[in-house]
Amino acid sequence: MRLPNDRPTQILSLLPALLAIALAPDASAQTAQAATTQQRPEVAAQAGRVAAEVVELRRWFHQHPELSNREEQTSARVAEHLRALGLEVRTGIAHHGVTAVVEGALPGPKVALRADMDALPVTEQTGLPFASTATTTFNGQQTGVMHACGHDAHTAILLGVADALVAMRDDLPGQVMLVFQPAEEGAPAGEEGGASLMIEDGLFAGFEPDAMFGLHVFSSLPVGTIGVRGGPLMAASDKFTITVQGVQTHGSRPWGGVDPIVAAADLVGTAQTVVSRRSDIAKQPAVVSFGAIHGGIRYNIIPDSVELVGTIRTFDEDMRTRIHADLRNVAEQVAAAHGATADAQVPDSTGNPVTVNDPALTAKMLPSLQAVAGAEHVIEPPLQMGAEDFAYYAREVPSMFFFVGATSPGIDPATAPGNHSPKFLLDEASLDLGLRAMLQVTLDYLHGVE
Repeated sequence: MRLPNDRPTQILSLLPALLAIALAPDASAQTAQAATTQQRPEVAAQAGRVAAEVVELRRWFHQHPELSNREEQTSARVAEHLRALGLEVRTGIAHHGVTAVVEGALPGPKVALRADMDALPVTEQTGLPFASTATTTFNGQQTGVMHACGHDAHTAILLGVADALVAMRDDLPGQVMLVFQPAEEGAPAGEEGGASLMIEDGLFAGFEPDAMFGLHVFSSLPVGTIGVRGGPLMAASDKFTITVQGVQTHGSRPWGGVDPIVAAADLVGTAQTVVSRRSDIAKQPAVVSFGAIHGGIRYNIIPDSVELVGTIRTFDEDMRTRIHADLRNVAEQVAAAHGATADAQVPDSTGNPVTVNDPALTAKMLPSLQAVAGAEHVIEPPLQMGAEDFAYYAREVPSMFFFVGATSPGIDPATAPGNHSPKFLLDEASLDLGLRAMLQVTLDYLHGVE
């Protein structure tokens, strides 16, 4: 804009006011922003109404844990609850998966919400009055069964969300698919399961979501806190098996054979260079870890073979492929240097891809999370080396996955028993925050809040 030459003094006197007008936020923008930073009254009301039921459900699921692809009681209880709400229920997806759709009375987008249902082969040590006493045989060993990761909480929260959405159905725009998924922890050996099989079995046939949301209770955050970040959040996970083949001989005559134990030990050490010397960890972090070594049966017999199993965690697909190839090469070449051979199955099965939150969706829904937890209680966590098969949904649909703090006040989350620990202890206040967060995110998205 050009200023008139004959009125400089008047114009200069008006500059402060003009600048104030130019810099002031648009009133409609202020109104929209305020709408996204306030907890919806219906969220608070519905969460309060179903709170006791959610706690009761969580405790029931906690007392009746079932391993991956074995969630028979769990899925039956979920289906029963959904039918009692008047919903049409679909069962048997990916073995024990359950879905239902809440139909809003008003037109609008489609949203999918996911909860996982399976437990872990862990013997509980929490001392809770509703602690699990279930036992099973897993990989040939007798063990307890425990909801040591919090999937009992996820299932109870989503059932509470279902109850709330049904109650609001007359004023609800769009449709919400409730997805109760089995086998997030991984299907047993020789079986298929989890999110990938849910999709293969036609989870989204006839229902294509515009967005999908999921949550996970997390011991590394204090209760009352939510963690979320756009882009990569949780690592890709791949399992590997390496069998080093030698030649059996007496322990007193190692020269009479080929020692696979020494070769395996050398292999474990050299494999650490795959990340430390061959991967660009300035780009993204990566991990190669050995979890078990099996070989031999007697102190004075050098065995024929040694089996090593472990995991690879990555955030970049090119790095993932390169690390697989480098580990195979290390295994084969180190074994050969000892006169042995290596059968390197890297990976030995289909792993989970990186869990990636859609950046635009995450930015859009961040104020919704802040509305229920308070802006100061919503943090951006670092990249997590743990994996989640929610990643498969995020490949199909713009998605957001977030963490809900689970550790009680007075306990340092940095030293609290972690997810998968036999002492994993969930503060049940996290159920309320998880419920309100999932409701707020869902309603804000359906109502088109920007």
